[in-house]
Formats: sequence, structure tokens, C-alpha cells
Amino acid sequence: MDLFRVDKENPFKGPHQNQKTASGGVDLSYAKFAMIMIHGRGASAESIIGLGNEFETNDEITFMAPQASGFTWYPYSFLAPTEKNQPGLNSGLQAIADLIVEIEKEGISKDNIFLLGFSQGACLATEFVARHPGKYAGVIGLSGGLIGDKIDPSVYSGDLEGTPVFLGCSDVDPHIPKERVDETEAVFEKLGGKVTKKIYPGMGHLVNEDEILEIQRVLNSKL
Repeated sequence: MDLFRVDKENPFKGPHQNQKTASGGVDLSYAKFAMIMIHGRGASAESIIGLGNEFETNDEITFMAPQASGFTWYPYSFLAPTEKNQPGLNSGLQAIADLIVEIEKEGISKDNIFLLGFSQGACLATEFVARHPGKYAGVIGLSGGLIGDKIDPSVYSGDLEGTPVFLGCSDVDPHIPKERVDETEAVFEKLGGKVTKKIYPGMGHLVNEDEILEIQRVLNSKL
């Protein structure tokens, strides 16, 4: 299976291009670090930007969140065959790449860029990084995992160079099977990520206080 990967010379054009971007923290032009925050189905860029208020950041980081067209990145479950979730899936991956380019133009290198997503946004964030590995500041997937009806680790290649990765999810999440989180962990370890995975008994589909502490730990590794 050939995976779509962003091509700078031939960018993908789809429903999520030219959507607004929400921002928080310090202005991008003054920031030393950036976090791209990717919202879930039915949510908004503004809603996930608010999560940044939970972190201690020493006024060095900008938060940026792309907005999905129609408040959803792709129409079906992340467990559906990837072709069923086009063009939204590829368009969402392109939206992340576009933000990284914008951030890098301001002098913030990829190893100072964090990616965080919740639910559908966590699926998109982890899929993006697995398809475009490199040294990132950190990757945080909250209640999500790699996308597709089946995960073939052999199609993902590259080196995360020790990038800190946190994966958090409930053991009874109605949308995210624990097995998919386990598969995601295995792929990121194969790619050279430094992975921490936590499965929370009976949590449901939400972000808990311990996950906030884990995100802070990832931030503290750079800030």
C-alpha cells in the first residue's frame, strides 16, 4: 500500500485548505516553540486552543490550531479503509504540513514544534507524524491512533530520532479500541520514538488530569 505523503512541489488541495487558523500563547513572531493542536470531530480550532491554558510554558510558545471544514476532518470512523475518508484525510494531512511550513518560516525548526491532537485530531496528528517522521519537539495523541482498517507497520519508514511521544486513552473508549493504541505505540517505537502510553480504566472519551501532567512533562523536555 502506498501512503500519501505531502509533496511541497505538488500540495494537495481539498476541503481543509484555506480554512482559518486559531492561535494562542505568544505571537508566532516572538515564539521559540510552537504547538500545533488538532481538534476532534464536531469541535473547533478555538475549542482546542483553550487547552493551552492548562500548561505552564514561560511565555515561549505559540499555539496554532487548524480548522476542519464542516468541523470534521474525514467523514467515517478512523477504522474505515482510508480511501473511504478521502479527500478529507489527505487534505487534513496537508493542513498540518502547511502550518509547519508557516512556523518554520518564522525561524522555529521542526525539533521545536509539538503536535497534539484529541480524538479525530489525535488520529490525524499521529498519522501525519508516522508518514512524515523526523525530530519533533513532541507528539501527543489523546484518545486516538493511526488511521485505517488495518495497520501495516512496514509502510511507515524513517526516524523520529527519539522524539517524545505520549499516547493516552481509555480502556473502554467507545470510539478508540485499545488494540489500535497498542498498534500505534508499536509503529512509533519502530520509527525511533520515545513512547509513553497510558491506558486509563473506565475513563471514557475525554482528557483527564493525568494526561495534562503528561503533556506538561513532554513540554518540559524542551521548554
